Amino acid sequence: MNMLKIVAVPMHKEGRKFVAIFAVIALCLALVWEPLFWLGAGVTVWCYYFFRDPVRIVPQQEGLVVSPADGIVSLVEDVVPPKDLGLGDDPVKRVSVFMNVFNCHVNRAPIAGNVTHIVYSHGKFLNASLDKASEHNERNSLTIESPDGVRIGVVQIAGLVARRIVCFVSEGDAIEVGHRFGLIRFGSRLDIYLPKGVAPLVSVGQTAVAGETILADLANPNTQRGGIAE
Repeated sequence: MNMLKIVAVPMHKEGRKFVAIFAVIALCLALVWEPLFWLGAGVTVWCYYFFRDPVRIVPQQEGLVVSPADGIVSLVEDVVPPKDLGLGDDPVKRVSVFMNVFNCHVNRAPIAGNVTHIVYSHGKFLNASLDKASEHNERNSLTIESPDGVRIGVVQIAGLVARRIVCFVSEGDAIEVGHRFGLIRFGSRLDIYLPKGVAPLVSVGQTAVAGETILADLANPNTQRGGIAE
């Protein structure tokens, strides 16, 4: 990996204090033993890398649902959406994107619209890749309604290492597709609940890029794309 590309990527402001803390610790370690300084310096660089906030090229075609997170598509299944989202009791497609500690953790809006619901729930810190994490883990649920009335649910879920869910928007806010709406510190997962009858365009194991990877096409809801790992 080109280190210049890493250090040239801007860092989100949420990471400034963490990088500063790690940098101070690294300097203190230098007074104890020089090899410890280099260990601290490496952790400081990793922290900067974790909070990177790269520019993304967001598709502008009407009706596209983009991934809200970087990571691996860990689940694609039919489930009843959480009551916090207000999406009804009928099963819909849920796409889960798991973020490890090396992924970019800035979350982006999957569609343009108004934020109609935000519900924060305290919970456990189970492995975010597990299916039961959707119900038992600490999480923040958002519902976004497009101008034509289509509603999509997005749930930020904390994981084993994640201990802080950050949301930048409030109920009633208007948000554009691909715009930053939140961040989860140090490994986690996002669940996306598609409208009923809309098929996903991604498969389990696929790498997703926030703001760029297309999860579904609302204009062609029955179009489905599968994949085979090779």
